[in-house]
Amino acid sequence: MERLKLYLGTAAFFAFLVLLIIIADQASVSPAPVSNAPAASSTLSVVPDFALPAITLPSVEFTATAATASSAPVLSSSKQAAPAAPKPAPASAPTPVPVAAPLPVSAKTSSPTPDDSADFDATASALRSALVNIICYAPAGSSLRSTSGSGIFIDSKGIILTNAHIALNFLLKDRGVSCDIRAGSPATDRYEASLIYIPPAWINANASILAKTAPRGTGEYDFALLGVTKSAEGGSASGGSALSGTFPFVPLALTPPAPGTPVIIASYGAQFLESSQIQSALFPTIVFGSVKDVFTFATNTIDVLALGGSAAAQEGSSGGGVAGVFGELVGTITTSTIEGTTDTRSLDAITASYIRAAYASETGQALDLLFAEPVAASIAAFAPQLSALEAILTANLP
Repeated sequence: MERLKLYLGTAAFFAFLVLLIIIADQASVSPAPVSNAPAASSTLSVVPDFALPAITLPSVEFTATAATASSAPVLSSSKQAAPAAPKPAPASAPTPVPVAAPLPVSAKTSSPTPDDSADFDATASALRSALVNIICYAPAGSSLRSTSGSGIFIDSKGIILTNAHIALNFLLKDRGVSCDIRAGSPATDRYEASLIYIPPAWINANASILAKTAPRGTGEYDFALLGVTKSAEGGSASGGSALSGTFPFVPLALTPPAPGTPVIIASYGAQFLESSQIQSALFPTIVFGSVKDVFTFATNTIDVLALGGSAAAQEGSSGGGVAGVFGELVGTITTSTIEGTTDTRSLDAITASYIRAAYASETGQALDLLFAEPVAASIAAFAPQLSALEAILTANLP
């Protein structure tokens, strides 16, 4: 009996050892957490083989009366128009690649729950209120085009974020180009504005853009800041009653959203409108979507948001805003394909965090320091650079 107990004890001991080995083996082969994004190379082409639908409308001719429009692709969601009459009185790039590694994302970029629906609705309302249409008129007979794009107020003092390929029109005043800031549903003239900042790096990289009928781009450095100077009724930034209050705005986010994050997209899409409709019946396009993927211009930063196809993927949307559920502007629309139905297109936006980093790299100061300055002072500080930047753009014009 004692020998039997010994055998049983030994068997139990070995059974226990076998169980421990099985548990350890299972633990050693459990899958590691999967990275949010595969490895990436160092460059990005948001739309490698397509003209950018940007701030242009379908090739539109702006005249004092209705004009016929013909479709023409342009920089990311804007719409470029054909040479237009005066305003009525009153290259293949590298393939896009995902970021090299998952980046830490703040709590504010996590996916919202059903309890966040009220916040989402509030963000949509705020984004719509901060949305503007930027329409620029080229003189009749010139080689320049009239264009229409979008922008977002990002500061209560009247600072508008848009694309460089839209804001370049503000460098062409000496060429007879004039621009209005419009808002509302439909969009109507509200303000006049001047350049606060446009990246010289973008101007230098796109020096021949005015000579191209279907310009392309990646979105890199494609941002600009405008400052409201007066209202359409004549109030000025220095004291006009129409500008005495604050502007509705959506603050610029510090961190980018992760793939899968719900977002709201707002723009003044105009690809399917006649020129007369662009002038008198242009309404906001508001889309609820999500971040489909993220891309980088560098190695491990989230610089571009892929937003997939939607009603916002059309000419005229360039400069439009992408906001997260918590009320921050996480991106600005830069590029899109413009063929096929809108739900099959690809819409992309550069991130607010990329804009902040690019501005700091170019100027040597944080963007928040610019926001702390009076708008008039910021406009005056950038003014000495305007003539040189204009010369770069117009050097290739006939």
